[in-house]
Amino acid sequence: MRITPGKLWGLRRLADDDGRFKMLAMDQTGPIVHPIKAARGLDHAPYEDVAAVKRMLGTHLAPRASAVLIDPPLGYAAAIDGLSPRRGLLVATEWATWEVTETGRKSSDIPGWDPSVIRRIGGDGVKVNLWYRRDVGQDVREHQLAYLQTVKDACRRHDIPFVLEFLVYPFPGESAEAFAARRVDLVLDALADPDVMDAEGVDVYKLEPPTEVVGVPDPHGPEAAAVQARFDRMAGGIRRPWVLLSAGSTPADFLRLLTYAYRAGASGYLAGRAIWAEAFARFPDLAAMEAALAAQAPVFMDRLNALTEAQATPWTGHAAWVDGVTMTPAGEGFAPAYGRFAATGALAS
Repeated sequence: MRITPGKLWGLRRLADDDGRFKMLAMDQTGPIVHPIKAARGLDHAPYEDVAAVKRMLGTHLAPRASAVLIDPPLGYAAAIDGLSPRRGLLVATEWATWEVTETGRKSSDIPGWDPSVIRRIGGDGVKVNLWYRRDVGQDVREHQLAYLQTVKDACRRHDIPFVLEFLVYPFPGESAEAFAARRVDLVLDALADPDVMDAEGVDVYKLEPPTEVVGVPDPHGPEAAAVQARFDRMAGGIRRPWVLLSAGSTPADFLRLLTYAYRAGASGYLAGRAIWAEAFARFPDLAAMEAALAAQAPVFMDRLNALTEAQATPWTGHAAWVDGVTMTPAGEGFAPAYGRFAATGALAS
């Protein structure tokens, strides 16, 4: 396979030197904003609080990550000065809210944000969370597929990597219990959809575990085979490198989930709550939260990283790159300007 120069550089920036992704997620809106609102007893989360939390996460945890995922509205300006320029920067473009219909959710960009803006502000990659399940209404399906294509096209034009995340979700009126009972099947079903799994234009997939995320069976125990079969089934249809998200699992459960994922060929993680949720529970006592982050979260990240280094497949080792990574010659594909002057002889004249 061939890859354009900008996408190659961006993927190298997002991964460690060996091609494994150790990405810290601090873009979350709900998991950060809602606890702040509850702790403050307000109907909105003060920007100062959100900014302080995100700065703290970046300061204490980003040095152990290969890259950081951040959101534009609440996180970028607040935390960018505390992030190391030696780490990759992945920026979300989808809106933190979405249009809710009776037959599904419709994603959209944050107003004023798109891959061109992310490229201009120094992003190394674009991340989109596509709410998706196959049993949505036809208008929802068409909207989501059209939105996905729009992002793919923009990332091609601006030659920046595209990280695509799938998340299933409950319909209005669908109880938490009913959704939980179907979640695994919905995940596997969505990832079997040829329209959304068309890898053309996608560089990395960020996927939720195709199994329970609490009380995960020991990867070396008697229940491991059934869980591994789910991961292997999921991985079989993925034609690009992929990473696992933590889905709100505990640190211990996430380590087990990653073991299954790495056995199935995953190239790393893109996770947040499993890393920092325990320390964040101390909010609004920022001093206690910072002390916990400094004492606990880096130790856990070291465990995650050791497992990743030992077992994850480098993105260049994914089956998509079986013949090696070859950079697209200048002037081909969606980046013709790279070779324009050389091709026309303008530089020599």
